[in-house]
Amino acid sequence: MSDADRRWLEELWSNYASRIFAYAARRVGQQHADDVVSDVFVVAWRQRKQRPRKELPWLYGVARRVLADRFRAESRWERLIERAGNQPRLEEPLDDDVADRLRLAAALDKLAEPDREALLLTAWEGLKPSEAAVALAMTASAFRMRLTRARRRFRSALAENTGADIAAERSKRGGQRAK
Repeated sequence: MSDADRRWLEELWSNYASRIFAYAARRVGQQHADDVVSDVFVVAWRQRKQRPRKELPWLYGVARRVLADRFRAESRWERLIERAGNQPRLEEPLDDDVADRLRLAAALDKLAEPDREALLLTAWEGLKPSEAAVALAMTASAFRMRLTRARRRFRSALAENTGADIAAERSKRGGQRAK
């Protein structure tokens, strides 16, 4: 390992590991996020000869692929559990905030993976459309079109899921929370 490669990896880690951890934790939980981060930086190390100009969007793209591999591997297990009917049941009523989050999550789950990822990269990760395009290995204009369509599909899924959007539902409850 050359000193330049080592310094590059250390700098990459110190600048971006926490953001990649947060990205992974939002998708697989904190208990599994460390493994994802480790895998992302192993890929970065292996591909160090092709260092990208914009490292963060590239790392998000690597993390996305690492997570996709994990989800594919775990999907068989989830289907088995689902078939066995081993689904947890809620014993207590949910407060409004939790119910709203569940509605949002359910609407996101209805979206195809490309739409969901476009929304999450911009809304959760705070990437600009041009940066998210790099993470998804597509042109900025193609990403903006995907994002526009994803937003429309999300609003539709949310309305379908709830019968009305969450803002309208909150106003029916008398505006209990101001957000």
